[in-house]
Amino acid sequence: MKKLILAVAVMGAFAGVANAQEAATPEHTFTGNLTVATDYRFRGISQTFKQPTVQGGFDYAHSSGFYVGNWNSNVSGNSYTDGSIEMDLYAGYKFAITPDFTADVGALYYYYPGAQVTGGEKYDTTELYVAGTYKWFTAKYSYAISDAFGVANSDGSDYLELNANFEVADKTTLGLHIGKTTVKNNSASDYQDYKISLSRDFGFATIGLAVVATDIDGDLLTTAPSGKSKKLGDTSAVLSISKAF
Repeated sequence: MKKLILAVAVMGAFAGVANAQEAATPEHTFTGNLTVATDYRFRGISQTFKQPTVQGGFDYAHSSGFYVGNWNSNVSGNSYTDGSIEMDLYAGYKFAITPDFTADVGALYYYYPGAQVTGGEKYDTTELYVAGTYKWFTAKYSYAISDAFGVANSDGSDYLELNANFEVADKTTLGLHIGKTTVKNNSASDYQDYKISLSRDFGFATIGLAVVATDIDGDLLTTAPSGKSKKLGDTSAVLSISKAF
């Protein structure tokens, strides 16, 4: 009888732990993020004319796997005529297929208020995406269902990226990235981008250093109204400090 009572007590203790862990997983989660960096490189190309950027956003996630969010960054009018900000709106669903493999499907809308290409074409772009993550590795495919970033007749453009993140020391992460941009009806604009990064969480913030490069012929030379030119796709280092809250 004593053994039976002890077994029941042990089982009850484990059940209490399980219930506590289950209760600790909130149904609704709200998070935010803020980043200051020396440049904003999107798919390898500087969006801020190689000037500093301030970025931030908010996310909501449901325990079912559904999420929705917003992310924002300043951009350069040299790249986006009459534009100064990028606003990203997205929603999707994440779910586990196995304990080590997670899938993610969703849609993302890039909005550039007031910016438009000569002739009235807008930079605003809508993409659908699907991603799979296995332990340290992630593969993601994005497909434009609108004209892509101001390029006429470019709906159907896509972007394939492979990412790997490894913890190489306590709170220190090494990141590796390669991406391939394919522009529909404009194969001359196809290119690849690469990034290697190292970041460390210091508690008060995460500080990162990345080296970004592309294989764009001529490194995408852009000239500002002042007459100053910069290669927006060349190999550059980007320093960042970010905080999640």
